[in-house]
Amino acid sequence: MDDIVLQAMAKWPNVPHCYGWLLLDARGYWRMRDEATQAANQLGDRIAHPALIAFINRNYTHDAKGRWYFQNGPQRVYVDLEVTPFIAHLDEKQTFKLHTGEAVKSIECAWFSEEGKLFIQSAGNIALIDDRDLSTCVTLLRYEGCPASDEKLSAWFDGSDASDLTILIGGNVINVGRIDSKNLANQWPFVTVPKPDQN
Repeated sequence: MDDIVLQAMAKWPNVPHCYGWLLLDARGYWRMRDEATQAANQLGDRIAHPALIAFINRNYTHDAKGRWYFQNGPQRVYVDLEVTPFIAHLDEKQTFKLHTGEAVKSIECAWFSEEGKLFIQSAGNIALIDDRDLSTCVTLLRYEGCPASDEKLSAWFDGSDASDLTILIGGNVINVGRIDSKNLANQWPFVTVPKPDQN
């Protein structure tokens, strides 16, 4: 966290928290949401200013209840999550980076949801793979150690074949499982729409 943020937190410890105004979308973009956008349940306007994006990324964290927020000086700006707290992107070296710019050093597991979304777990956190990288990720899938054909993948997805599916990333073979997207926030406790504490 930035020193200037830590100093502001110490100087003004009781600034009210902000809810609903910032969202992380499924492609890793930060979006601002005014009251009309929130009422219409829309994603909001994408933040494009590089310095602001970098500032949010550096000061992005979570509280003990799994509510993710951006520490903006003395104020916590809680983040609505379209899917997960992190979005991962595949680079030209076929390694992953989080939307915050942090390199994914090791991947513990991977899962496909019933919707065909791909998730990875790294350092105990869950990240959705940007859908624009899925076509490349499919080429890294291995079915019983061999490149996975469309037919084999279809059989694996519909459950008619229970053979092992893996993904080859950075020379490492990662097991791929199935997960119900409804269970994501339970298995990795995070809150998609943070709310103020009830007194």
